[in-house]
Amino acid sequence: MAAQWKPAYLVRGDDHGRIAERRANLRARAEAESGAGGLEILEGEAATPRAAAAALNAMTFAIGRRFIIVDGAERFRAAELEGELLPALAAIPPDTTIAFFAREEGRAKVPDALVKAVKKVGGDVVEQNTVKGRELPRWVVGEAARLGLQLDTAAAQALVAHVGERQQRLLRELEKLALELGPGARLSAEEIVEATADSAERQVWGLVDALVSRDRRSAFRAYLQLREQGEAVARLLPMMVRRVREVLAVRDRLEAGESPAQIKSTMKGSSWAADRRIREARSADSDHLRRALETLAALELQTRGLGELSEDTAAIRAIGRIAART
Repeated sequence: MAAQWKPAYLVRGDDHGRIAERRANLRARAEAESGAGGLEILEGEAATPRAAAAALNAMTFAIGRRFIIVDGAERFRAAELEGELLPALAAIPPDTTIAFFAREEGRAKVPDALVKAVKKVGGDVVEQNTVKGRELPRWVVGEAARLGLQLDTAAAQALVAHVGERQQRLLRELEKLALELGPGARLSAEEIVEATADSAERQVWGLVDALVSRDRRSAFRAYLQLREQGEAVARLLPMMVRRVREVLAVRDRLEAGESPAQIKSTMKGSSWAADRRIREARSADSDHLRRALETLAALELQTRGLGELSEDTAAIRAIGRIAART
């Protein structure tokens, strides 16, 4: 069944990545329906109101729907629209679709006249704006619901903390979860972190947990499993260092007299992740964590060819020293 196309579209906003995705999707759909001969693209210096009007008024012998993509509508000026583009848009042929794309920022905004003209001919105006950091969890909950997933605020916060604040990346993770788990799936904060971390990252968490608790056997087992699956020592080290530093920072604050509630209120990420860091830090020793960071720094030098031992030998010895109870 052929797509039901509107005569005009205007995609605008400051989420430039999402706008680029929409442009690419529309172009692919247009080429699939009408072929390259049924698509005209105006971009760069060629993307002017006059050129868009000329494209709308041009005679064509193409069979099927004709598509015109116009980039850079944020550069249009209201005075430039009156003479040619607005009349051409008002008289758009029934077998033509024109799509304007505007990557707005600062004072670079689409003229109101174009917004009204697109709506007047029955077109769609789509806003693609970035969501502020504090509003992202609520946005994630809404997008998850749209995809058939059930996330509470803590789970949404966990996803933002783990994946980052880029909306495209967050949406990709939600789409993957929806495909893997199916409609109606409900995810907790802990399940979100487990589901979105790669296997190496999850195992590094276990390795660091074992180092902090000085469980040598578990630490050796975790390290060897990572190596057997092909993980490079150079990739594992930064993740290990980051996790140890996080625990040490919380431990130092606890020793300075801050309460868990005070610490938690200033920590980024989900409530669940903060609780886990605080539990780890409470059972840790700050001197031991500092020595662990020194040992990992020395191991990094070894892995850069500044030592006589092989990477694995140096790593196993470092893990043994860190996890030693004396």
